[in-house]
Amino acid sequence: MDIVIPLFDRFEPLDAIGPYEILAYVPGVEVRFVTDEPGPVQDVFGALPVHVPTRYDEVEQCDVLLVPGGGSHHAMMDDPAFLDWVRRIHAGTRFTTSVCTGGLVLAAAGLLKGLTATTHWNAARALASYGAVYTPERVVRQDRVITAAGVSAGIDMALELTALLTDEATARAVQLYTEYDPQPPFDTGSVAKAPADIVELARSLD
Repeated sequence: MDIVIPLFDRFEPLDAIGPYEILAYVPGVEVRFVTDEPGPVQDVFGALPVHVPTRYDEVEQCDVLLVPGGGSHHAMMDDPAFLDWVRRIHAGTRFTTSVCTGGLVLAAAGLLKGLTATTHWNAARALASYGAVYTPERVVRQDRVITAAGVSAGIDMALELTALLTDEATARAVQLYTEYDPQPPFDTGSVAKAPADIVELARSLD
């Protein structure tokens, strides 16, 4: 089972590494990273280079396409050849997925038009501008298209994807092995829960 994650410069680390950590434990799964120019790909903070040896156009098909977000989504959306590749790959996937502003990439490729989808809360208006119906839900599945909300939601999406690719028992075992049992110290993990001053402070982090 082949899972492909495109990484462009300024990717959001947890968008990619969170799902990678979960999916890499799934029996029979190979997770590969691809990029626009092979070599070191830098995360959005500039301190976590990942060496990616494969150009995206070297991949002709895969079982799952997983598009992470971060500042990298701008480069992906501005690359017509990459968007064409996303459309071609999507035609043959079992599931096409995104995390955070990776959803904007799927939308720009025309894959979310008319579908209910999610993304980072600060990108909701941009997602809707491509004809998607934004929802603040953490993970949204529309047939074989699965979108996840911001950053940490990719872990939830990857666990749901694990169950779809294998079975619920395997997904539960991976959740246990990775000890994914969130107990956050604060209850401001969504716009619906956060006071206005915290929302504005969060916007300034972008």
